[in-house]
Amino acid sequence: MMNSSRYRLQLENADFARATSRDSRVLDAGCGEAPYRDLFNHCEYESADFCSANRSYVKPTYECDLSHIPVRDARYDAVLFNQVMEHLPEPGKVLAELFRVMKPGARLIYTAPLFFEPHEEPYDFYRYTQHGARHLLEQAGFHVERVDWLEGYFGTVAYQMQRMARWLPWVFFPLKAQMAVGALLFHWLETHWKITTVGHPKNYVVVVRKPA
Repeated sequence: MMNSSRYRLQLENADFARATSRDSRVLDAGCGEAPYRDLFNHCEYESADFCSANRSYVKPTYECDLSHIPVRDARYDAVLFNQVMEHLPEPGKVLAELFRVMKPGARLIYTAPLFFEPHEEPYDFYRYTQHGARHLLEQAGFHVERVDWLEGYFGTVAYQMQRMARWLPWVFFPLKAQMAVGALLFHWLETHWKITTVGHPKNYVVVVRKPA
């Protein structure tokens, strides 16, 4: 099924890639399947992940806990940190480590869910409001440049309908079918119209910089 959140994630990371200068050294922290690798072909790309959750991975440059990345201080010009923080039992330690490995002036893109079902269990610990994400990032020393909804409310509605289509008992088959169709409609609407004045997002996106 169409996934408008992945569409928005691709757009945000593409924008971040365009703002990252050629030959920059980039770390994809918690890379998973490295879905944004090709956006950074103009950069020196490295990745890190602990590779222990019940999911598929590409082989990272560094297989490690993100609170102990085996590189020197101030190595990276940019960091990708997508859909990772909810899986960290001690997020403050990881943010401090990312701060350590970034050069002064380096930028980081953060995305993480506010509203999503448990996944990659047992490594699923938290959900973050925009205020919680800002607090933790600032506490680690970062300067917040931008906070935004990743997707608009249509994306949230689409996700709710998609979950209803999947999880309602089969005795509600007519309603399940309606929800499946509704999810497709609202995913399509989200890709054309980002509503941020009502409701709430599934995820937040934050862009931060390490002070020079």
